[in-house]
Parts: sequence; C-alpha cells; structure tokens
Amino acid sequence: MEIKEFLLNGEYVELCNMLKLVGLAESGGRGKSMVASGIVKVDGVIETRKSAKIRSGQVVECLGETIRVV
Repeated sequence: MEIKEFLLNGEYVELCNMLKLVGLAESGGRGKSMVASGIVKVDGVIETRKSAKIRSGQVVECLGETIRVV
C-alpha cells in the first residue's frame, strides 16, 4: 500500500479541507459529508468531527488512500 504525504503549511489543517486539498473530495462540503458518513479515519480511528485539526505526524485514511501529514 502506497502512503502519500501531505505537506502542512501551518500549525494544522481542518480535516474536511485536507480531503479537498489531496483530491479525495471535490469540495470542502463533500469532505464534510465524507467525514459525517464515517469513512474517514485519523490515526486508525474513525473521525466524525468535520473540522478536526489535523497536525504534522498524523495519518488520514479514506477511500483506500493513506496520507501522512508532514
């Protein structure tokens, strides 16, 4: 399984926006609905907070993709 990297440009990024930035969601709104549906994991745990703050070192999994935040 390939792990992609997301370069963080600040202290954190909101989860729904990150999904948009990496191309897993076509919009922030779609990212929010993906999180709400329970298909997104952060560090191996299902995350239901749409605006969860994702920081460097965390791993996000969605739709078979794994993204490490650096």
